[in-house]
Amino acid sequence: IGGRRMSRGVFAEYAVDRPGRMDAGFFAAVMLLWGLGMVILHVTSADYGLRWFDDSYYFLRRQFIYSAIGMAALVFLASINISTTKRLLPLIVLGSLALCLLVFIPGIGADRNDGVRRWIDLPFSATVQPSEFAKFAVILFLSNFFAKEETIAGESHGSIPILGVMTFVVIIFLQKDFSTAAFILLLGAIQLFISGAQVARIVAFSVLAIPASILFVFVEPYRVNRFIAFMNPDFDIHGLNFQTKAARDAISAGGIFGEGIGAGLSRINRIPEVRSDYIFAGWTEAMGFIGVILYVILLGFFAWRGFSIALRCGNLFGSMCAFGCTASIFLQSLVNCAVVAHALPSTGIPLPFWSSGGSSLISSFCMCGIVLQVSRIKSHEVTV
Repeated sequence: IGGRRMSRGVFAEYAVDRPGRMDAGFFAAVMLLWGLGMVILHVTSADYGLRWFDDSYYFLRRQFIYSAIGMAALVFLASINISTTKRLLPLIVLGSLALCLLVFIPGIGADRNDGVRRWIDLPFSATVQPSEFAKFAVILFLSNFFAKEETIAGESHGSIPILGVMTFVVIIFLQKDFSTAAFILLLGAIQLFISGAQVARIVAFSVLAIPASILFVFVEPYRVNRFIAFMNPDFDIHGLNFQTKAARDAISAGGIFGEGIGAGLSRINRIPEVRSDYIFAGWTEAMGFIGVILYVILLGFFAWRGFSIALRCGNLFGSMCAFGCTASIFLQSLVNCAVVAHALPSTGIPLPFWSSGGSSLISSFCMCGIVLQVSRIKSHEVTV
């Protein structure tokens, strides 16, 4: 939009020059997060792999395959320009929406955990969880919508972004994935806020979202049980709070310096799904409080570089994409760690780059590819 500065919102819009170099600091943070995740995944999954598949490297080998796909996506997205991303946007959004709907088709959607449908069966005993890619699609959709001049400067079509977000939210909620649906609502609220929307619109969004979220919690017995378990951590430690109690024991065993990566970490083997949602408990037992501090510093560095890229970018669409993608990974990491530490009720949200599973890993790499793409955008300096 030329060299004009936008009067509303967090970001400014400048004329875009030819692409520059990508942000090396952000790329290093991504690689460090991934590398540490691979190490602790092996520590937490080796016993499970040996017991179930007679192969202690079973989960690590699969994660390397998913990583190769994710890194290829990162390189592709980091290499193209912002205009190409906009042209791909309808394909990304509609493709993600179609995948979310395919979950409900018998023979395609996979049933897990007493009829829960969140996955699509693939060959070679693999599955894909479309809701992970819905986060990415929603961020790009809202960034594109709010970056349009008529949306930022005027008040027309205000219901379109809310309807777009709610479409994904309702579909994912019907998959009985309340945590991801609520997280997408949070991402929508963040994008709405940084777009410079009127306070009244933000309040209206909150008035709809907050009561609906509370209602959704109490329509399923297992969500009520999770809330009860969270409020009473010593209640039913052999049932509802078994996983939480096992995670607390692992965290306590780590102490200040941890038991070491190569040590016999017996407590993590008592945690169900420790290689996925509760992998951070394995990290704390191995590395202790020092390891927690190191992870917080690394995650903080990742967020600092990502948000800096967003704020200095000369393109409004790119700025909002980078901010949304960085916020998604950063907040999801905080939520997962808070669940493991029993600061939040159990959610089932994976830890980006660490939890076992291809959908979350590939989606995280895609988001980081967008941030790196945005970091390459150069702009003319504008004096105000």
